[in-house]
Amino acid sequence: MTNQMTRLVVSLLALVGCATQVAAQVRAQPGAGDEWQFYGGDAGSTRYSSLAQIDQSNVADLQVAWRWKTDSVGPPAELDSRVTPIMTDGVLYATAGSRRAVVAIDAATGETLWTYSFAEGTRGDSPPWASSGRGLAYWTGGDDARVLLVTPGFHLIALDARTGQPVPAFGADGIIDLKEGLDPAVDPEDDRLGSSAPPLVVNDVVVIGAALSAGGALPTAEMPQGHISGYDARTGERLWIFYTVPRPGELGHDTWEQSSWRTGQAGVSTPMSADEELGYVYAAVGAATGGSNGGHRPGDNLFSQSLVCLDARTGERVWHFQLVHHGIWDYDPVAPPIVFDTELHNDGRPNEVVVLVTKQASVYLLDRITGEPVWPIVERPVPQTDLPGEQTSPTQPFPTWIPPFDRQGITLDDLIDFTPELRAEAVNVVSQYRLGPLFTPPSAADAPDGTTGTLQLPGSLGGANWMGGSVDPDFAILYVGSATVPGLMAEVHDGARSDRQDAGVGDGVTGPFGLPLVKPPWGRVTAIDLNTGQHVWMAPTGDTPDEVRDHPALRGVDVPQTGAPVPAATLVTRRLLFVTGGSWLAGDPVLRAHDKNTGALIAEIELPGRPTAAPMTYQAGDTQYIAVMVGWPDQPAELVALRLP
Repeated sequence: MTNQMTRLVVSLLALVGCATQVAAQVRAQPGAGDEWQFYGGDAGSTRYSSLAQIDQSNVADLQVAWRWKTDSVGPPAELDSRVTPIMTDGVLYATAGSRRAVVAIDAATGETLWTYSFAEGTRGDSPPWASSGRGLAYWTGGDDARVLLVTPGFHLIALDARTGQPVPAFGADGIIDLKEGLDPAVDPEDDRLGSSAPPLVVNDVVVIGAALSAGGALPTAEMPQGHISGYDARTGERLWIFYTVPRPGELGHDTWEQSSWRTGQAGVSTPMSADEELGYVYAAVGAATGGSNGGHRPGDNLFSQSLVCLDARTGERVWHFQLVHHGIWDYDPVAPPIVFDTELHNDGRPNEVVVLVTKQASVYLLDRITGEPVWPIVERPVPQTDLPGEQTSPTQPFPTWIPPFDRQGITLDDLIDFTPELRAEAVNVVSQYRLGPLFTPPSAADAPDGTTGTLQLPGSLGGANWMGGSVDPDFAILYVGSATVPGLMAEVHDGARSDRQDAGVGDGVTGPFGLPLVKPPWGRVTAIDLNTGQHVWMAPTGDTPDEVRDHPALRGVDVPQTGAPVPAATLVTRRLLFVTGGSWLAGDPVLRAHDKNTGALIAEIELPGRPTAAPMTYQAGDTQYIAVMVGWPDQPAELVALRLP
């Protein structure tokens, strides 16, 4: 059976059955409580906490409790930190600085307890992810407590959580070279293999994803391949490895036609999630080599741009679901999967689900035991390419029950229209580009029809990004921030950039007179009821930017609240929804508190910088804190903790 026929059969079965219901005992994913032991709060990445000391009556009184500046770990200073700390036993653990030092901080006072830094030499000078990454993992066994770090140069290090010293019994004096023992072998110095995500600890197994440099115009078609590996948390012994590009004889190998599996990538750059009782790991696998041009890799290219479920004990694939076939839009899934339990259909039957929000603004809701769609996901025909040598998939999967949480595809009706003059100029701007629905393929920068590329909406930075979403498991409400930002996909041949025939270039597009091209809101947070599939509410994230409000072309125009064009990060507690302006040093220097039932803005808490990471919460002593990384374009990142007076 061909890949296309298989996909159509699966879609028909999904429509007939409407949903796969799993009547099994509920295994609660309660979220975080007093502590925050995982990047996403709990193993399921719900970004939910049951803490309720901070509520609607007092949230406006939040004030800075302490500030911890990252420039103390050494140069070069990092401005845009995407770290979310973990917290356990009264201590915050975080990575900091471009060389990814580890720091332990007293959760109540902000006092530095210890720091650790690993000198990687030339290997650490130009890694694929030269940053502090996104944080750490924590493991405990009896009296043994460890903090686990993946370095920029791709070493795994186990540190004693109390002292910050490497654990001698783990690997070679606490250190494992993650580039060793790969097939094919990689050059430890020159092959840029690494990770920005923290490890994930599942039942004494440390699970790590490998990723490579991102971008559509890579220097060569053949790159190292992504993989996921599992290590014994006590000894550091590698237990298994799962290659995200199937080898000869493995399931999915035939989806890399003409031996194109050797092109590689398909890495895992985002944090993974787990069902600890099942012992299952959920990994969002990224794009194959050359994210916006796939002429050198015909076929669907499993397991690129897929959600993959693995057995944490063995590394065996349990199931997979491909979100984009033969991806060429830079729509790699970058948000952590969310694992929790809910009672769908309101019939009292428990459902154990995994949720993934994507750059294309879709919500994929799957049974986390079987991988079957809870609501129908159907294969629909999509526009086809006219680029020589490229062969696009005739269909792509579309969730049908939950509406998109941002705009998909772009037409003239989407263009900014505050005034007739702006509308006319916007139409003039897009006249040189191709427009179309979601999954309209990239086109040549010098196409025969006179166009200079294809506009896509969402663009590669639009929709949901690495901040992901959060879930209130008590009510099965998903909260997700997104940005309405179009992108330009134009294929050019540039031998200086790549040895491939075509190198994809994805860029933003400036609208009329320097204003955004499309109608607002440009940044939003959406609440989605996963029991019904309906949007509960939508609210812009942030005020109208000054450069828009004060623009001469809008003089006398009553501009509505537009939100900032950056995906927002969310944190949900028993009482409130907290929203930050996102990353990339954009947005406003505030933490916003919303009524999680209505979206109404309750308070804006001023911060000493723009939030650049997802916030977290914890309790130290009798006090609830909220912590978030902030920064300015000319100010090193710092961790800020808030509390009530």
